[in-house]
Amino acid sequence: MGRRWRDGRGELVVRGGGGEPSVRVPLEIAASYRARTKGLLGRDSVDGAILLSPANSVHTFRMRMPIDVAYLDRGLRVIAVRTMRPGRLGMPRLRARHVLEAEAGAMGGWGVREGAQVEVVVTRRQADGAGAS
Repeated sequence: MGRRWRDGRGELVVRGGGGEPSVRVPLEIAASYRARTKGLLGRDSVDGAILLSPANSVHTFRMRMPIDVAYLDRGLRVIAVRTMRPGRLGMPRLRARHVLEAEAGAMGGWGVREGAQVEVVVTRRQADGAGAS
C-alpha cells in the first residue's frame, strides 16, 4: 500500500463521516528531497495544504506563520494533528509516513482530525508513471 508521488499539484479529499460530505482542498505535493526541505519556509500563506512525503516530522524554524500539521500513516489515516508556532521542532511520529501542513486553523474546518481518512488525488499528468493512487 506504499504510495509514491512526484512534486506537483493535486487535491486533498477529506472523507466526511456520518453522512457528512467530503471536503476537497487544493494540494501541493512535495516528494523530492529539495521540495520537502523547503516546504512552507519563507511563505506568508498557503493555498490549501502541502503534503510532505515521505516524512514523519517537521520543524517551523524560519517560518513566518503558525501552521497545522497532520501526521498520516501508510493508509492516509490521520495519526495526530498539531498546531505549531514558528521556531518549533515537532516530535517524530513513528507510524507516520506522510505529513500535511496548512495554515493554522484550516484543518479543523476541513474535518482533518485524529482517525480521519484522507485521499490524495493527483493531476492526470502526474499520475501517469508516478505510482500514485
